[in-house]
Amino acid sequence: MVHVLSSRTLLRPTDPDRSRAFYGEQLGLAVHREFGTGPERGTVYFLGGGFLEVSGRAEAPVTPALKLWLQVADAAAAHDELRGKGVEIVREPVREPWGLVEMWIADPDGTQIVLVEVPADHPLRYRPGI
Repeated sequence: MVHVLSSRTLLRPTDPDRSRAFYGEQLGLAVHREFGTGPERGTVYFLGGGFLEVSGRAEAPVTPALKLWLQVADAAAAHDELRGKGVEIVREPVREPWGLVEMWIADPDGTQIVLVEVPADHPLRYRPGI
């Protein structure tokens, strides 16, 4: 059995400065650490139980198959805050048939980001007897 100690998602953006502005300033992710120098330096952001590393440079945007799933406490509040920071809202918060509230945004390279609220009555939060 593999004992995973940490996990990280690695993005190679087409414009590192633009992506750092999006993830750090607009999305408001806290910086875990930075490394290297210059415009292609690496920045690692906290993602709750994991990390998002933005480093290096890619010639083309990431595959559309990659999506980030970020849980938030309140999707409506996140919507208002992000819209106020100029983040393009791809889809407004919607309560899905499976009970989660999902809102979609995209980073500057078009990487899809799903912001998810788990309502108090959802089975992901409901634990009988605890």
